[in-house]
Amino acid sequence: MTLNTDEILVLANEYADKEPRDIIAKALETFQNIAISFSGAEDVVLIELAIKAAKKVGRQVSVFTLDTGRLHPETYRFIDRVREHYGLQINIMSPDTNELESFVRQNGLFSFYQDGHEACCSIRKTAPLKRKLATLDAWITGQRRDQSPGTRQAVPVIELDPTFSTPGHTLVKFNPLANWSSKQVWEYIRMFDVPYNPLHDQGFISIGCEPCTRPVGPGQHEREGRWWWEEATAKECGLHKGNLIASDNE
Repeated sequence: MTLNTDEILVLANEYADKEPRDIIAKALETFQNIAISFSGAEDVVLIELAIKAAKKVGRQVSVFTLDTGRLHPETYRFIDRVREHYGLQINIMSPDTNELESFVRQNGLFSFYQDGHEACCSIRKTAPLKRKLATLDAWITGQRRDQSPGTRQAVPVIELDPTFSTPGHTLVKFNPLANWSSKQVWEYIRMFDVPYNPLHDQGFISIGCEPCTRPVGPGQHEREGRWWWEEATAKECGLHKGNLIASDNE
C-alpha cells in the first residue's frame, strides 16, 4: 500500500497523541511491506510492542539492524540475545566491502577524529540502510524527541521520510516513541523484563560504534556520548538526516 502526502499528514495528526502500541498497530495494519530498525533500547521496546500487535492479526514482525563492523562486542552479543529471546530472524545489513576497503585504505581506521564522522557513517551506516529501505514501503524507528535537543525536538509520530523517499519511491516513517521520554522507555523495559544492551549499565546511554561512543557523566545529555569531539547540536549520522532539515526550518 502507498499513501500520498496528504494522507500521511492526516494520519500523523490523527495519531499524534496516541500510545506507541496504537501507532505500531496502525503501521502493521496499513503496510505489509514494513520493518523495524533495531539497534538500541528503544528499538527492543518497539519489537516487544510489535510482536504483541502482530499476534492479534496473525502477522510476523520484520526486523533489521546495521552491522557497521565497528560495534562493541557487547552490542553483537545483544543482537543475538534479542534474536533468541523473541525467536526472530534479524536481517543484518553490512557495508559494501569494496567501498569500505577503499575508504579505509585511503583514510585509515580513525579518520573521523580529524575529518568528522559523516564520510565513515555514510559508508558503514547510511548506504546499507538506504539499500534496505529501497525494498520497503515503510519503516518503524525508535526516535524520541528528547534524544537530541538540536535535531529531534520536532520528530512526528508518522511522516513521509524526508531523507530516503524518492520521486519514484514514497517511504513512510513511523516514530511510535516520539512522545516518550527516556524514563518511560526504561520503565517499560524493567516492567516487562525486556532485553537491553549491558553497556547501559556502564554509563552508556546512546550507543553507536565503539570508537565513537563513550559513557556520559551525571547531568550530561545522552547524545553527548556520541561523536563527543564534534559540535553538540549536530549529533546525527545520516540515518535521520531529515531531522536536521526540520530543525533548520523551525
